[in-house]
Amino acid sequence: MKKLFSLICITVLSATTTMAQSSNEAKALLEEVYSKVKSYDNIVIDFKYVLNNKEAGINQETRGNVTLEGEKYVADLFGAQQIFDGSKVYTVVPENQEVTIEDKSEDENALTPAKMLTFYREDHSYEMGELKTIEGKKIQYVTLTPMDTDSETESILLGVDAETKNIYQVIEKGQNGTTTTYTVNSFKTDQSLSETLFTFDEKKYEDDGYYIIEN
Repeated sequence: MKKLFSLICITVLSATTTMAQSSNEAKALLEEVYSKVKSYDNIVIDFKYVLNNKEAGINQETRGNVTLEGEKYVADLFGAQQIFDGSKVYTVVPENQEVTIEDKSEDENALTPAKMLTFYREDHSYEMGELKTIEGKKIQYVTLTPMDTDSETESILLGVDAETKNIYQVIEKGQNGTTTTYTVNSFKTDQSLSETLFTFDEKKYEDDGYYIIEN
C-alpha cells in the first residue's frame, strides 16, 4: 500500500512538473512574439477568416486585411472598413452608404484589431501544443485558456511561426460551439504608410452622400 501511495505521488508530481515546464515554455515563446510585435513601427496583415458552427449549419469564409500602428488601425472585413484614430472608431459600410462614429470601447475584454497580436499576455493560462509543418513552415501551437470562468471563449489555439516568431494563426473555440479562425496569408512590417491613413475625412463621406451616425 505504501509503495502504491508513493507511486501515485511520484506520478502526480511528475505530471505537475511537466505541466509547469509546458506553461513556462509557452509563456517564454509568447513573450518572444510580443517583443517582436512591439519592435515594428507598423504591421500590415492579409488574412483568411473562417467562422464555423456545425450544429447551427454556419460556415462563412472570407478574406480581410488590417494595418496596425500602435493602437491605431484600419481594418477591412465583410465589405466594411473600420478606422481607429486613437480616440474614435469609424465604421464605414459602403453598401448602406453609412458611417457610424463611436468612442473607443471601454470594454477591456473587447478583442479589437489592435489587440489581435497581444491579447494573450493577460487573463489566460498557457500550455504548449503541437508543432506542425504547414506549407513548409514550422508552426508551434500554444493553447490558451481564459481564467475567467464566465468567458464565452472555451479556448484559443495560437499558432506561431517557429522561425520568425510572428503569429500565423488564431483559432478561437466558443462555448456555443462556434470556431473562429484567422490565418495569416501575408505579414509585412515597417511599411511606408500615408500620413492620413488613420484619419477619417468626414466631409468626404458627407459629400458622397453617406449618412453619418454618431453614438
